[in-house]
Amino acid sequence: MLQYNTSISKTLNLEEKGMTSLQQNWYRKLLLSYFPIFLVTITILVFLSFIMFNEASREEAAKANGISTRFIMEDLDRSINAIEMNVLNEVETSALYSSYLFSDPSSDQNLMYSLVKRLRGLQSGSDLIESVYLYRHSDQSVLTTSGQSPLSTFPDRSYIELAVKEHDYRGWSAVRSMKGLGENEPKQVISMYKNLPLPFGSQGLLVINVSMYRVEQMINPMINDSVSFLNILDSSGDLIFEASQIGEDKRTKEGKVLTTLQSDQLGWTFESGLRVGQLYAWVSVVSYIWIVIGFITVVLAVIYIVYVTRRNYQPIKAMMNRIESIQLNMPQAAKDELSMIDSALESLISRSMDYDKKRHENLQLQRSQLFMDLISGQKPEEELLSRMTELTPMKLSEQPAGYVILLGEINDYSGFQDDHTVRDQNVLKFALMNVFQELARNAGFDSWTEWIAGSRVGILISLPEVKEETHSSLIRAAEECRGWVEEKLRLSVRFGLGSTVAGLHEIGASHQSASEALGHRLAMGDHAVLVGDELPRGDLSRLLPYLNEISELVKDFRLNNEGWRTRLKDMFASFKAERLKDDTIRSLVNSMLQLLSREVGVLSDELRNQLSEGREHVLAGAASLEELQSRITDQLTEIYRTYVALSETKSYRAMISEMKHYIEEHFDDPNLSLKHLSDRFQISGKYASYLFKMEYDMKFVDFLVQLRMKRAEELLAQTDLSIQEIAEKIGYANSITFGRVFKRTSGVTPGDYRKLQMKPAPGTELGS
Repeated sequence: MLQYNTSISKTLNLEEKGMTSLQQNWYRKLLLSYFPIFLVTITILVFLSFIMFNEASREEAAKANGISTRFIMEDLDRSINAIEMNVLNEVETSALYSSYLFSDPSSDQNLMYSLVKRLRGLQSGSDLIESVYLYRHSDQSVLTTSGQSPLSTFPDRSYIELAVKEHDYRGWSAVRSMKGLGENEPKQVISMYKNLPLPFGSQGLLVINVSMYRVEQMINPMINDSVSFLNILDSSGDLIFEASQIGEDKRTKEGKVLTTLQSDQLGWTFESGLRVGQLYAWVSVVSYIWIVIGFITVVLAVIYIVYVTRRNYQPIKAMMNRIESIQLNMPQAAKDELSMIDSALESLISRSMDYDKKRHENLQLQRSQLFMDLISGQKPEEELLSRMTELTPMKLSEQPAGYVILLGEINDYSGFQDDHTVRDQNVLKFALMNVFQELARNAGFDSWTEWIAGSRVGILISLPEVKEETHSSLIRAAEECRGWVEEKLRLSVRFGLGSTVAGLHEIGASHQSASEALGHRLAMGDHAVLVGDELPRGDLSRLLPYLNEISELVKDFRLNNEGWRTRLKDMFASFKAERLKDDTIRSLVNSMLQLLSREVGVLSDELRNQLSEGREHVLAGAASLEELQSRITDQLTEIYRTYVALSETKSYRAMISEMKHYIEEHFDDPNLSLKHLSDRFQISGKYASYLFKMEYDMKFVDFLVQLRMKRAEELLAQTDLSIQEIAEKIGYANSITFGRVFKRTSGVTPGDYRKLQMKPAPGTELGS
């Protein structure tokens, strides 16, 4: 026994040493496996980052240079354009300029004073304006902010003479030298002029001079001379302004032009770039700093990897100890840390998944069955409460105040099935369940959601307390859910809210109420939530007025009275006001179409086809009362056009009269029948019978019999023809049929009638 214990002890010690060796071996492999990939990756990243950084720096520098140059050009264009617009606005809004141009030179002192004041205002309106003056052609005088002087002594005379010659020029001039009144040194300006009166007058000029010095002063602060340069060239390519202060001969030496922009306002070319020395010195400094940072990062990363490897190995070591404690008899070849862990985890996960799957499936089936039992309302309270405690996903309070069923239904479910595959349908339904439950939870209600039919989902809501605002809170939650589903999932849904009940065994009544509510979808229209307690109950007496209204509508339709449209509109308004059920509305509309088909469909096959085609689709496919009304109105309008056209082409009164004459002339024809009249007058036999009934209040057959019997009475009384001969003369094939009809109408047989007519009068016999 002692030897046995010693042997076991030695075996355990050897296994422990072997395990320690394996653990240390795995630790080294784990540690060393990181380094090659890490070092190679870091080296590549450093190299690529350096190249990309330099390239990105150049691109960003060029982009920034282009943006700044465009900003300078556009700022200058806006300033010049603002000067021009202000001057034009001044000239257009003030009548002083026209008055001055057309005034007498000897009597315009007050006018001149006012104009000088306005010119000064224009000049002070912009820092770039050097001067503004007005030239009058009638006396060749120039009005400046200092007063009036003749053109012959005006320092800028040459420009005015050039402007007078070039009458149609509209832009700004090139940079030119100009002397002001009382000034010795010329100034560099750009000028433009406007012919007065606007737009193409020849009475004078308004000249605006913009100082180039002030333009340069505006641009200079926008340029960092130590980093970039900016040169402005005129339309001829001559240098106007150099913001870099390096001179024209150094432009290509100091830096490379990166941006060239053309100003449409002035015709100038803006060239800008970066100084080579400053740019690359800056990039190099940044690169060195980045390399140092990268080196420090690599060192820190190595230290961190060693630390993380050591720390992460501790859980593996603990797992291996636990696995080895229950798998000591495993083959030595299988005792690799990861293989052992993988094998153990795979077995555990497989068993856990199988168990969870079976448990989940069983739980889902039991929950679904419990939900169906709840809404059926046929199980006792005690049984339902016991099963709810075990299976329900809701948080049951000790004494809930009540329960309510909220039914959600997908509108146009057939279209939903056509547009989505079975898999997509299941995914969307699953998403809908989660949305319903989440929104109910956000509203403060515990809920349980189950699909109870293909298009309908049931939501059982537990109410902790019943207040007046609870009802409105449920409606708001359902409306929010409907809006979210329509916006995010592109599905149209509608809700029916049942009545609040106190016990589990009464949930079936709440479900019935919610289901009844969904049956009023058409009449409720845009309401997102249909509330069962607020809807009317079934009462057939309320439908009698609709039947009378349908009869009057069909009558107006048949008599070509446009009032049928108003009746139809009022009838649908009543549907909505009284909140009739969908089936009731469809039944009433179908009755109207059937009655209309009987009344006017006999007129022609085309009308009959129009009234029958697509009737089921029109009634079943409408998702709202407004849509149903629109469909019925469109269909009846088309039928009404056809009916009116037929009535106008064949006036039925004229047709009846013609048919009556034809029957009176051919009543003795044995072949005369409704089929014969239909072929003769190109109308249906039913319509012919209908017209007789409407016009003469008798059927065609009765009218024909009346004519024949009248003629038979004449022949019986006035001739000696036999009964068979008389029958043939009035259109009967044999005397038996004639005798039967004659007796039915006259009360006696033809023979008896002849005897009565041939019998001598009583006075005659006495006289003889």
